[in-house]
Amino acid sequence: MILLTLASCTTQQAPPQGQGQGNLLLGLLPFILVFVIFYLLIILPQRRKQKQHQQMVANLKPGDRIVTSGGIFGTVMDVHPDRIELKIAANTKIDIMKSAVAIILTEKEKTETKDSA
Repeated sequence: MILLTLASCTTQQAPPQGQGQGNLLLGLLPFILVFVIFYLLIILPQRRKQKQHQQMVANLKPGDRIVTSGGIFGTVMDVHPDRIELKIAANTKIDIMKSAVAIILTEKEKTETKDSA
């Protein structure tokens, strides 16, 4: 059976030079479309989100209230090039990486967290 398949493949004549190129492009078209859709739906939004996060972290200043990705609420005390000094309680300061900042609390969110405490 396998020999018959191989024999039929070798006996087929090659298409003329001009027609083979068009079939190749048509064969690659679905892969190209999948890649474009993948790029538009996954890669592009992730890049936008990453740029927004980098800009948010770059704009941090002492006194800002933040929430870390681990769920720790705190106040920024100092901003270093690679880390942030965060006050989480009276006489308790921790250093976190800048990438660990999840959100910066707005004035409305600050008052809501104080009321619930």
